Amino acid sequence: MELPVSPALRILGIPIHDVTLEEAVAWAARWVAEGGAHQMATVNPEFVMMARRDPTFRAVLERADLCLPDGVGITLAARYLGRPLRERVAGVDLAEALAARGAAEGWRFFFLGAAPGVAERAASVLTARYPGLRVVGTYAGSPRPEEEGPMVRRVQEARADILLVAYGAPAQDVWLARNLARTGAKVGVGVGGALDYIAGVVPRAPRWMRRAGLEWLYRLVRQPWRWRRQRVLPLYVLLVLLERVKERI
Repeated sequence: MELPVSPALRILGIPIHDVTLEEAVAWAARWVAEGGAHQMATVNPEFVMMARRDPTFRAVLERADLCLPDGVGITLAARYLGRPLRERVAGVDLAEALAARGAAEGWRFFFLGAAPGVAERAASVLTARYPGLRVVGTYAGSPRPEEEGPMVRRVQEARADILLVAYGAPAQDVWLARNLARTGAKVGVGVGGALDYIAGVVPRAPRWMRRAGLEWLYRLVRQPWRWRRQRVLPLYVLLVLLERVKERI
């Protein structure tokens, strides 16, 4: 299995790798063994629209080692454009899968971000679920640049292999791009609300809704404030439609 030299697909100019959950975890295992600093991003339609407006965020996604297809809007767009992706890789599923593999491999995890106390609760849930999991540090902190020095030192001193950052996009991904190499962690992943779901602070959509591609609707009902972020989705759909038209001309 080789990491794609170039993205398998670009949706509205933003790179997406055709990588399954199993393959993403396999790449994390390889990177932990080999060393270096490697960044994963879980890209959904909101990421795409943000990156189109924000050159810094776009550059971060361009440099990421893996841009994973998170969100039914990504997989549907890829299929519509004639280049279907094999699987959706949600941030919370990736965090769980990394924890499961990490418990068996002895990886050291650090959870950064989310509201105070959430990372600790998520760590408790995961260590109970996956005996042997080593969570060597948790910290809420802030993605503000003035806090980076002390936060980087926390991760360095914990000697983490896997760093999960839950500040939401684009803050978490930009933070990782600036600081991952300095932390000493081999793999950094922006996981958005994954720690909230794992900790039970925010309930996840029922499995049938996830399979039907309706998780976004469940989130909107549970968290009405999300409409501000999701209001870009109609434009996203329109732009994808126009992209296909352009390809056919």
